[in-house]
Amino acid sequence: MTLDAGSAHDNLAVEVTGLRADIAGSSILQGIDLQVPTGGVTALLGRNGVGKTTTLRALLGLVPASGTVRILGRDVAGWPTHKIVRLGVGYVPEDRDVFARLTVRENLRLAESVASPRYARVYELFPELAQRSRQFAGTLSGGQQQMLAIGRVLLNDWPLLLIDEPTKGLSPLFVTEVVDVLQRLGTACSVLMVEQNVHVVRKLASQVIVLDRGRIVHAGHADDLGEENLVRRLLGVSGA
Repeated sequence: MTLDAGSAHDNLAVEVTGLRADIAGSSILQGIDLQVPTGGVTALLGRNGVGKTTTLRALLGLVPASGTVRILGRDVAGWPTHKIVRLGVGYVPEDRDVFARLTVRENLRLAESVASPRYARVYELFPELAQRSRQFAGTLSGGQQQMLAIGRVLLNDWPLLLIDEPTKGLSPLFVTEVVDVLQRLGTACSVLMVEQNVHVVRKLASQVIVLDRGRIVHAGHADDLGEENLVRRLLGVSGA
């Protein structure tokens, strides 16, 4: 599998300073600073409701936000979502957002944004999608829908992928398949991934960023998650 990672103006795929976002009168992000290096997987962790999904959506311009946001070397603060995406940003939302009444093939066709979409690559990584190309997406299992959601972004060569909770609710078998694909992606492009599974993060990520109450409380190497006390303090779960 080959992907063109593209190039930014510097060695950062994402650089954010003082990012704030308010939703329905509540302050969700309270001036966060974060950096995502070019290449590899950066994981964004935290307890439920601390602002992880809002961070991804703010980067894409899907929620009103203030602060400095540079993506792939461009200052995109205030840009509309479609313009940010055209820089080369792929997005896999938390709830997958497949079109239930369309077939697998029709869902993929809607995601085409280049003259020669990479169907061979998608079917190589997820052969089950080829086998189920005529099946309605709404009848797929949760794991199969996640494959479809990831497959849609893989039709195109994105230098940056924003992926929200890729293993949420999946069986161990599907988790293994998704992790394998994300490992391969991390060697070819930059990935910012929201993920709750500490074991998955340890396997995939080179860098971790932890949010709590709308602020970054930890940023460092994924190996930090090997410290049981740190994991319990930051995430309230066992890292064992």
